Amino acid sequence: QGLLATRQAVARYLATQGLAIAPTELLLTASTSEAYGLLLKLLCNPGDKIAALAPSYPLMDVLAALEGVQVLRYRLEYRKRWALDLDSVREVLEQGARAVVVVQPNNPTGSCLNADELATLASLCAEHGAALVSDEVFRPFGRTAALPSLANTQALTFVLDGLSKGLALPQLKLGWIAVTGPQALVSQALPRLEWIADAYLSVSTPVQLAAPALLRHAESVQAALRERVWANREHLAAALQSCPAVEQLAAEGGWYAVLRVPQSHTEEELVLALAEHAHVLVQPGFFYDFARDGYLVVSLIPTPAVFDAALPRLVAEFGRLFG
Repeated sequence: QGLLATRQAVARYLATQGLAIAPTELLLTASTSEAYGLLLKLLCNPGDKIAALAPSYPLMDVLAALEGVQVLRYRLEYRKRWALDLDSVREVLEQGARAVVVVQPNNPTGSCLNADELATLASLCAEHGAALVSDEVFRPFGRTAALPSLANTQALTFVLDGLSKGLALPQLKLGWIAVTGPQALVSQALPRLEWIADAYLSVSTPVQLAAPALLRHAESVQAALRERVWANREHLAAALQSCPAVEQLAAEGGWYAVLRVPQSHTEEELVLALAEHAHVLVQPGFFYDFARDGYLVVSLIPTPAVFDAALPRLVAEFGRLFG
């Protein structure tokens, strides 16, 4: 499971975020991607199915393919906020999904499940004997503090996190899985998960020894990132007031903004035009499996000077493209 002192430090850090997770319920990994791989081995046989959210970051297909696992899609729909399409959840569970993967808050939409959505999702997973896998690497980046977690639902739940986003240290390769839910299921899952992890032993000792000291800086790092991200989000919204054809969609967290744009041009045409004429890089919505064309994704993590300098060029190019 990883060094006990490291897991104790992670548990203390999670407690500051409002999560009561015992060190014995934690397993260390080298990354969130590795955590997904371990969980796919735990929960699935080759040919089994899992359910992943759309739109979302396009990682699950690659990791599932490496394990011979099929990915089914359930969806979010935008109705003044991103809302969970519960009918699509029921559909993937009825098709035999062994787990439902949630990103909380989701990347790139920055959306979170509300209490009713979470309760229904957990109930459906428990009813169908499926696990919940909650990727919470962006959880510290709500407007003012950490956002809600999916830990301790009525379903067997695996919560993923790590240093990559929480301390902006992806190169140090340390993540963790918190195993929560009904105790009978947790007590079965943990030793099996440890057995799988023991076959790889991928987490280095130096980063485990450094983690307690690094995690003591989490609050200041996250506060600085939150301040930057939400300032950039507000500056983007203000700049787009002069461009009514483009809508910045509501978000609760994360460090991306989603723009809904007219479908007079393809997303690829828009991305290339912004790069060529405005020298601004954005991503097309089809990278994230949006349900239709007409979305762009903007990173909010550049320094304010760089971000603010780009906004007039962005808006001017939108004006040229959309009239």
